[in-house]
Amino acid sequence: MGSEKLKEIVSKVLPEVDVVIGYRQGFDQLHAIPHFITTPEHIDQLIWNPLCVHNLATYLPSLNKKAAVVVKGCDSKAIVQYMQEELINRENVVIIGIPCTGVIDVNKVLHAINYRPVKEVTFENGSILIRTSEGQKKLLLSDLYPDKCKTCQYPTPLVYDHLVGEPVKTDKPPESVDEEVREFEKKSIAERLAYWEKEFDRCIRCYACRNACPMCICRDKCIVESRDPHLMSQKLTPGEKLMFHMIHSLHLTGRCIECGECDRACPMGIPVSKLKKMINLGMKNRYGYIPGINPEDKSPLLVFSLKGENTEEQKP
Repeated sequence: MGSEKLKEIVSKVLPEVDVVIGYRQGFDQLHAIPHFITTPEHIDQLIWNPLCVHNLATYLPSLNKKAAVVVKGCDSKAIVQYMQEELINRENVVIIGIPCTGVIDVNKVLHAINYRPVKEVTFENGSILIRTSEGQKKLLLSDLYPDKCKTCQYPTPLVYDHLVGEPVKTDKPPESVDEEVREFEKKSIAERLAYWEKEFDRCIRCYACRNACPMCICRDKCIVESRDPHLMSQKLTPGEKLMFHMIHSLHLTGRCIECGECDRACPMGIPVSKLKKMINLGMKNRYGYIPGINPEDKSPLLVFSLKGENTEEQKP
C-alpha cells in the first residue's frame, strides 16, 4: 500500500534532515506506532497502511531539529495551523504527504475479534483479514473507519514537499462535516448538559486527549496541573471533570483541526471531539473561518480588529 514508494522518498530525504518521522509495526501486526528514522538501517522498518492512525505532526513544535514527517490529509491541517501560529519554521520541515482513503479504528477491530491476540493481518480489496487463535476473520475497511474518515474533505494533504502516489479527491458532501453537531444542537440546553455530564462521568482525568492533541502545545505547563498558581485540583468530581474539558475545548477555539486524535486516545470512549466541533461550527458561522486550511489565514481570535470582515455589529 505505497510502502515501497514511501521508503524510496525517505531514502532521498534522510540525508537532508536530522530525523524522519513515519510509522512502523507495534507490538503486534494490528498496531502501528511512530517511527523515528535517523539512519538508513531504520528505513526497512517503515510501513504504510490503514493502521497508521497517529497524527505525526504533533511532534514538530517540540523538535529542535530539521525533520521530515509523513502526513495524511487530516494531519497536514495541523501543519497549516502551526504555520499560521508560527509554531514551526517551515524551512526546517520536509512534508511527505500520503493520499489517504481512510484509516482504521483499532477498537472496532478488537471488538469484532473478541479482543483475541492477533497473529497475522493482511489487506486485500478493501478488506482486512485478521487471524487469531479462533481462526480468520474478514472485515470491510469501510465498517472500521472512525467518524473523521466518514466526512473527510481533504484525503490529500493540503501542503507537502513530496507526495506518495496520486492525489485523491473527496467523495463526501461538505455539509456532512457538521451534520452530527447541527443535529445535536437541536437539543435543549438541559438535554445537552445532561448528555455531557453522562459522558464525562466516565472520564478518569488521564489527559490522553490533551497529550494526543497536536494543538495542545503548552501541555508541559497545562493549567490543570499547575501548582503555582494552583487553579484546579485532580479530584474526580463532576465539576472538575467538566471544567477540564471546557478549558481544553476553549483553548482550541479557532485552532482545532478535527483530526480526531482526542477521540482515538481516550481510553473511556468519550466523544470529546464533539465539543471542539461545536465550537468550530460557531467560528464558521460567525467568522467564516475553518482552522488548518490556508497557511495565510489567521484565526479570528489571534488577531485584533475593531470590526471583523465577516462579522456584523452586535446589537445591544
